[in-house]
Amino acid sequence: MTTPVDGSKVPVQDTVEDPAQEALPADLQDERLIASHGVSGAIAAFTARLRSGDLGSVPVVVGLVIIWAVFQIANSNFLSSRNLVNLTLQTTSVGVIALGIVLVLLLGEIDLSVGSVSGLSAAIFGVTFVNKGWPLVVSILASVAVGLVIGLFYGALYNRFGVPSFVITLAGLLGFLGLQLWVLGKEGSLNLPFDSAIVKFATQSFLSPAVAYGLVVVTVALYIVSRLRARGQRLAAGLSAAPNSIIGLKAVALALVLAVPVAVLNGDRGVSSMFVLLLAMVVATDFAIRKTRWGRSVMAVGGNVEAARRAGINVRMIYLSVFAACSTFAAVGGLLAASRLVAVNQSSGGNDTNLNAIAAAVIGGTSLFGGRGSAYSALLGALVIMSISNGLALLSLDSSVRFMVTAAVLLIAVTIDSLSRRSRQAHGRA
Repeated sequence: MTTPVDGSKVPVQDTVEDPAQEALPADLQDERLIASHGVSGAIAAFTARLRSGDLGSVPVVVGLVIIWAVFQIANSNFLSSRNLVNLTLQTTSVGVIALGIVLVLLLGEIDLSVGSVSGLSAAIFGVTFVNKGWPLVVSILASVAVGLVIGLFYGALYNRFGVPSFVITLAGLLGFLGLQLWVLGKEGSLNLPFDSAIVKFATQSFLSPAVAYGLVVVTVALYIVSRLRARGQRLAAGLSAAPNSIIGLKAVALALVLAVPVAVLNGDRGVSSMFVLLLAMVVATDFAIRKTRWGRSVMAVGGNVEAARRAGINVRMIYLSVFAACSTFAAVGGLLAASRLVAVNQSSGGNDTNLNAIAAAVIGGTSLFGGRGSAYSALLGALVIMSISNGLALLSLDSSVRFMVTAAVLLIAVTIDSLSRRSRQAHGRA
């Protein structure tokens, strides 16, 4: 008790046992808990994150399991090897475009024109390759370069005039759709040669079982080596590090996550080379976000623009590069979609392309508020979106039902994101 000047007694709050521990950021507390208690500490840290609203990819993984279970009950062919191979082919182009959406959402911005950009890219590729007779590589580079230039244009407008990205890209949606129609001309449709390398890659190229399993082994081995190296560096710097038991368990889990789908897909045509390309792009983008200075700057700008600027980050360059990357991903996605369908027409990039790409990024776990998300959000979200489309098609239900179901899933995902954000703020994990 202490005695103020008026003589009254005022209780004094007891001091905490370890003030330094209480002041640690939540992530650092988790690291020390895992380092000191191993598997039990990892379980405790994971439980604490869930209780605080830091849900990560848990909701989308649970949702994907539920969706697959429901469709499998409704139609026993849904989880067949043949249908899952088709699902991976359908997911690739949407997943690539969603990768770009993830990047702009990390900044708290949006790009509504990815569908039009993907359609324009496909149109330029088709016209130059089929009608103009350009070499395949030149046509591909030209169509991807158009996406890059469009993104740079968006970034320049945003930086120079401060026009909201919603308005810029909404104008782009309309403008580049018109340009796509102009490029295609009166014909409005082009068939790509079946014997072209890019069509064969998108429709007929599959890994042999030996190569597929070999990639699984190499991936797991690289993961173990990278984790052990990171552990050694942290210990050498006097920092806490996860024990070898945790690394071993994660490696086993990764092996199962990769090997089981490979085994199922090998029951039919195998693992598509195009889907492997998507996985490689996801891993590369994730590395860029988490391990490079550019990626850390993107997360910083998305978290707090003014704080990032005061920290010396070139905010204008970050916006420019992210918009450019988003449109480039859209162009690549348009190329892959056209190659899989072996055609380019006025509806390329239209219909629900924008809906699927944006919904995939959000449903996958990327926050609309910026500064939170990962490249794997695009992959998981695309799997959810295309699983819904694929499953409803198997049940012979029309697109009206698919739109309503997708809308409901998107609304649930955004609501979960908003509620978890409030919970993280309340628990100091925002």
